[in-house]
Amino acid sequence: MNRADPTVVIVPGLRDHVADHWQTHLGAALDNSVTVAPLERDKLSRRARVAALDEVLQRVHGPVVLVAHSAGVITTVHWAQHPTREIAGALLVTPADLELPLPAGYPSTEELDCGGWNPIRIRTLGPRAAAHVRTPRERLRAEVGVITHRLRPAAPR
Repeated sequence: MNRADPTVVIVPGLRDHVADHWQTHLGAALDNSVTVAPLERDKLSRRARVAALDEVLQRVHGPVVLVAHSAGVITTVHWAQHPTREIAGALLVTPADLELPLPAGYPSTEELDCGGWNPIRIRTLGPRAAAHVRTPRERLRAEVGVITHRLRPAAPR
């Protein structure tokens, strides 16, 4: 592998490890990937998930590409509000709308509220006020807009 090849950091959603999930297959297929492990404690804590992502990122040397899915996208967006390192790029796939009820087998909206996931707060880059968004989907698009703006590829060295 070339030294310039990025490490792919996979940021899963709220489900525990799923063997037959595209992120699991991606991690197994890539030579240089790391998956943020499921939490043993505080499984629904947004802060704990952001801290787990940051811990993984601090252990990786060289360029990083984040691959986040579902609530992992929201975790990544929260991490990006106060990034601790440069990121070469990000693939953000199907962000979860955690303000709406999730399917059976997932945490309730109340559990997510207690874990610090809701409400989804929109912060802008800089002193400007956030534009008003009317629907949860628009809020998520605004969140993704923040992360994609902030995680522009690093300049070549």
